[in-house]
Amino acid sequence: MERFWLAGGWVLGQGGRVVDKDQIIGKIREQLKGTLEAGMEAARATTAAATDPDSKAENKYDTRNLEASYLARGQAARVVETREALTEYESLRVRDYAEGQPIGEGALVALRGGDGEFYCFVGPAAGGMEVEVDGQLVMVITRASPLGSRLLKRRKGERVEMSPGRAATAVEIVGVA
Repeated sequence: MERFWLAGGWVLGQGGRVVDKDQIIGKIREQLKGTLEAGMEAARATTAAATDPDSKAENKYDTRNLEASYLARGQAARVVETREALTEYESLRVRDYAEGQPIGEGALVALRGGDGEFYCFVGPAAGGMEVEVDGQLVMVITRASPLGSRLLKRRKGERVEMSPGRAATAVEIVGVA
């Protein structure tokens, strides 16, 4: 895939559109809002199932009600986590990274490995989420993730081990914005 840097973002692919971090953050927010809505609906449904009089245990081995209450608690915790992530992205202030600056939170990073180039956005939350911007996938990573912790404070041109050990693979940092 053709990629080159212009002020304000990367130009990705054949279309030549500039992809900036505001677009990426907007996509992350959209996805988090969808996840939040679905999570709230699931939490309501599991809470209703847990408190439904018809789900009362029929004997001492019937654990449907207990299982439903555990599920309801888990759904509620997931809603809180998603809401917090959305709040973090709504207040996130990104900056552009000048040539040679080390990677930090809010960086858009282009990496090249054995499978070609891929893109990561170092965010405050929602690690593992993938968003698509103009046909290009961008994975959200956090400083708590193995890759995120290895990328922090690194610079363009450096190589980073993806998976330590006998079958280690390395990627090269080819761009930081």
